[in-house]
Amino acid sequence: MSMRKQSLLICLLTLVACICVGATERQSNADYHARRAALAKQMEGGTLVLFAPTEAEGPNNLYGFRQDDNFFYLTGWLEPGAALLINSNPYVEILFLAEHNVTQEKWTGPKLGPENPHAPQQTGFDKVESLDKMHDELLKLLPQPRATVYSDLGANGLTTASTGPLEWLRRGNSFPNYVSFKDAKPLIARLRTVKDAGELKMISRASDASVAAHLAALKAIHPGLNEREISALMQYEFGKRGCERPAYAPIVGSGFFSTVLHYSADDRTMQDGDLVVMDVGGEYSMYATDITRTAPVNGKFTARQREIYNIVLASQEAAMQAFQAGKSKIPTSRTDPDSLYKVAFDYINTHGKDLHGEPLGKYFIHGLGHHVGLNVHDANDSALPLDKGMVFTLEPGIYIPEEKLGVRIEDIFAVGQDGKLIMLSHGLPRTADEVEAAMKK
Repeated sequence: MSMRKQSLLICLLTLVACICVGATERQSNADYHARRAALAKQMEGGTLVLFAPTEAEGPNNLYGFRQDDNFFYLTGWLEPGAALLINSNPYVEILFLAEHNVTQEKWTGPKLGPENPHAPQQTGFDKVESLDKMHDELLKLLPQPRATVYSDLGANGLTTASTGPLEWLRRGNSFPNYVSFKDAKPLIARLRTVKDAGELKMISRASDASVAAHLAALKAIHPGLNEREISALMQYEFGKRGCERPAYAPIVGSGFFSTVLHYSADDRTMQDGDLVVMDVGGEYSMYATDITRTAPVNGKFTARQREIYNIVLASQEAAMQAFQAGKSKIPTSRTDPDSLYKVAFDYINTHGKDLHGEPLGKYFIHGLGHHVGLNVHDANDSALPLDKGMVFTLEPGIYIPEEKLGVRIEDIFAVGQDGKLIMLSHGLPRTADEVEAAMKK
């Protein structure tokens, strides 16, 4: 191939790769580099080796390839089959890309290759190499007489995208036997617990798009409509606002199925007098949101439905009022005085009764909330209390199968730099009156 043709090919591949990357909004290269540097400090002389899934290993084949959360967090790289090496002392970072496979790229589209002179600038890495060179580059960096390699190690017999490649790296007599392996996930989870400004923007956009989807659903709900129609409408609404996919399997459950937490059939015809629980959120540029609303199918709560709804809402409000940055916690506990779950549970258990005169606490059967980020149940350091830059949900609920009555209200919050809660799902009706008003045609 002539030099001129090679140059044209490289320019074309660079253009296509830029278009592919640009389809998902990405933070600056400096943001990803800062995360890699922060991780290196935690490794205390260790070396990170992390692999992206291949096209075939992608965790979400229904919606196409989706990058591994931790790999994306550290690299911002969306393409499959890459690898990352970070050495902490001296600091070295290398992104490894697979060589071009012309046959495969006819099916999956052109990929950025390691020979592209623009690869370091585009990816933000000091050095970009061929994946074939990873073994040799790693051996150059491992110190003697002891070395620690961090990676995504599978647990309880489970494999990860790094399992097979790690075995390949260790194969043969050339790999030193003085190397010990540690799981990198806890170190990365600690970093992921606090979101930077770019991450907060992505989560806010996912939340804004999902708020619009919930508003559209409230307008559309009426007796005789199938749950799946509402699910499809909501996915369309957040999809046209930039979300690539649902952040989790949508839940639209009416009647008895409003009491089933992870109901997924979404195929019942909604009836007059039902409540419908809609736990639906989109994913924007890899970042999730998580929002739930409960509505009367006919547009008007019964007295009993309104009573239970108001108790759930008041329990969420109680948790919001009790929140203190740097102190409050969300793991399920009824004894920890700093537990927001305890606040919500105690409210529910001391307000209202079931049909047998028993307290309602036993019908609050799940936790109060969870961290949100690249995953809807995001990686986090569970030892840390809720603090500035963290993003989480508050989602109390009461589910009474005997009455076919389930209510969940879920909003997503960030903790601002002033230590106060910021509701990212603002704009959605929360009170019973607001829900009814939003449903009026």
